[in-house]
Amino acid sequence: MTATDRFFCADAARIRGDSMAGTAPRGAVWVLVEYRGAWPSNGFDGLDLAPEVKDLVWSAAHAVRARILLIRRLARPRPDGPGRWAVLHYERSGAYRQRWGTWTRDEDLAEIADALQSPGQLDHPPVVLVCVHGQHDICCAVRGRPVARALSERWPNLVWECTHVGGDRFAANVVLLPDGVYYGRLDAVSAVGVVEEHLAGRVQADHLRGYTDLAPPQQVAVAALLQRFGPAARHAYTVTDTARDGDDWRIRVELHAPRPTAFDVRLHARRTAPYRLTCRGLAPHPTVGYDVTSIESV
Repeated sequence: MTATDRFFCADAARIRGDSMAGTAPRGAVWVLVEYRGAWPSNGFDGLDLAPEVKDLVWSAAHAVRARILLIRRLARPRPDGPGRWAVLHYERSGAYRQRWGTWTRDEDLAEIADALQSPGQLDHPPVVLVCVHGQHDICCAVRGRPVARALSERWPNLVWECTHVGGDRFAANVVLLPDGVYYGRLDAVSAVGVVEEHLAGRVQADHLRGYTDLAPPQQVAVAALLQRFGPAARHAYTVTDTARDGDDWRIRVELHAPRPTAFDVRLHARRTAPYRLTCRGLAPHPTVGYDVTSIESV
């Protein structure tokens, strides 16, 4: 295979027109570990840490369904001093619950297990993660690094490069935490605009993959309302009811401002043809997509 005919999953997904809405993985708790060395393809699991420490952190994270991501600053050369770690909790209130610490020895990471049992503090700014995990998927590095550079120049204290966040074919992927909002198919220009709008309290639909506290059809319903009525704050919409009849869904969503309004968003689920979904994955797999069939005010 030559450089000209090499398969890139993000290019293929764009050509197919794969829908991004409803593709944010579920999650409400995240563990971030700053690691300045080379990232293994499997992230935290592949680090050469003391086995008892790794097992402790992994078990504590698994118990609360937390996701563990490696992070690093874009700055060159890499900063000296201890690395940082964080535990971030999503709250429907919009509060930024976080706890941060530092580590120089493997044993220091054991504090993460305790941090996972506490809600965290409210005085930390949001975190902007950009997936650049080339060892996992080359599209994440090729498309993610220019986005990380652009965002780091604009918000140097908020932005971190990170390991695999899911959805390689939608690179470049950016995650806003603890809000739990996934954006995809970004470039250096669009990423700055999307993040700027998000930090100003306006979630836009164009690059939105979804909210991690919602199931895929619920994510699609909220994205459809944002697409129809324009940007809104992260917690402007609340899913209040979900009903399913085979491949058909009815999602009731309430808008809280400027006046209370409820909408029924109806969706039809369909399985796509099998495709190669990642650069490394050779076997084709189908995905589930959702078509919005109607939006009704109730």
